[in-house]
Amino acid sequence: MLLQEVLQALAPASGEVIVDGTFGAGGYSRAILATATCEVIAIDRDPNAIAAGQAMVAGSGGRLRLLKGTFGEMESLVQRMVDGVVLDIGVSSMQLDEAERGFSFLRDGPLDMRMSAEGISAADVVNTASAERLADIIFVLGEEHRSRHIARAIVKAREEAPLRTTFDLVRAVENATGPQRAKDRTHPATRTFQALRIFVNGELDELGSALFAAERMLKPGGRLVVVTFHSLEDRVVKRFFAQRSGNVPISSRHAPGLDIRPDPSFTLPFKGHVEAAEEELARNPRARSAKLRAGLRTAAAAHPADLAQIGVPELKAVRH
Repeated sequence: MLLQEVLQALAPASGEVIVDGTFGAGGYSRAILATATCEVIAIDRDPNAIAAGQAMVAGSGGRLRLLKGTFGEMESLVQRMVDGVVLDIGVSSMQLDEAERGFSFLRDGPLDMRMSAEGISAADVVNTASAERLADIIFVLGEEHRSRHIARAIVKAREEAPLRTTFDLVRAVENATGPQRAKDRTHPATRTFQALRIFVNGELDELGSALFAAERMLKPGGRLVVVTFHSLEDRVVKRFFAQRSGNVPISSRHAPGLDIRPDPSFTLPFKGHVEAAEEELARNPRARSAKLRAGLRTAAAAHPADLAQIGVPELKAVRH
């Protein structure tokens, strides 16, 4: 999404090294390779994306490397300084369209939601977490004001039978909220599914780690481009760029009350964010919530990495 806007902000040039931290179906990587004679190092945690991308790797003439892992791990995966980083945050259209992945409340399938197919699943969470824990997850990561009612409905439903499928969870949510009404813009299960997906995959922690990694990896003049799809992600990215460009005060936890401003590690090429053009919205309604933010790396040292400082909630996923 926002492909032309991403290319304009990323501005790949011949001889450069660009990191595509969210390979997905390869749209950004393909366009970057077609724009300039550069090298692309792409990363994805989804084994299906890695397998599907091998044909593109084979046809790239050695200009594309595809690595399995999370974008929060990009520093250890790439192990070099780079000229650009692009991140497309959240679940991909490919994952949403696969019922067996369990990301969508519109398709019945296993209640999974794991991008990497490893670790705890959404079914594990809804069938074992306490009502209080579920309510916290749904409220913080889904921004759902009916979180406690929904959590109690989930616990009640699982007492009768474990929730195994996406439609099992939808029915439990609707028991608390009622079914979708004609005047409702979104389905009542939308925020609950969002919250569980973010929790299971540790998405906000990964986003924060990726922003810090990009700050350390980018050469002076390097570009960081981030596309987000909901307010939680966008607030983290917005706060990161505001702090790194010196547009907000940064107080030291070691010297409370003192306003300490490190030299800006980024400058901002434009104010605010860029949204999809009407032409793209007509082709792809999913782009309506997309926001692009970007920064240009200065020669200043990277700032300390502090997830709380850029607004990442302390509610963390439990990893097995």
